[in-house]
Amino acid sequence: MTYSRRDLAMLLPALAALPATAQTASKLRSHVYRFEDLPVRTSGQNQSRAILKGEIYTGLPLEIHMTDLAPGMAPHAPHRHVHEEMVMLIEGQLDVTISGETSRATTGSLIYFASGDLHGTRNPGPGRARYFVVALGSDS
Repeated sequence: MTYSRRDLAMLLPALAALPATAQTASKLRSHVYRFEDLPVRTSGQNQSRAILKGEIYTGLPLEIHMTDLAPGMAPHAPHRHVHEEMVMLIEGQLDVTISGETSRATTGSLIYFASGDLHGTRNPGPGRARYFVVALGSDS
């Protein structure tokens, strides 16, 4: 069977409509991510470590990073996004604001941010706050 240029041109809009992650993201493979091997990014008194980023077997984008937040600091201004996030607090405490309501999360707490909710975090101190962020989905 032969295809004309017109047939091929009709495919271009469909290809352009594919999510960018379907075209560029890599499938995650089993791996041990050793803490001491993770590159550290410093921003003032705060540190972060990118752990993994890719797609799981269903094609769902998954990204995980760790943040070490100094007392009195916020990682960024309150924001919202399409993807969902979970924060697993492993040390310290966080003041968490979701849609204007603030709660205190303590060591061992899990925080869930649904798609589209305005949210932010701040470390009230006195010590550092360390937590993992798991982002599910993409913003495209």
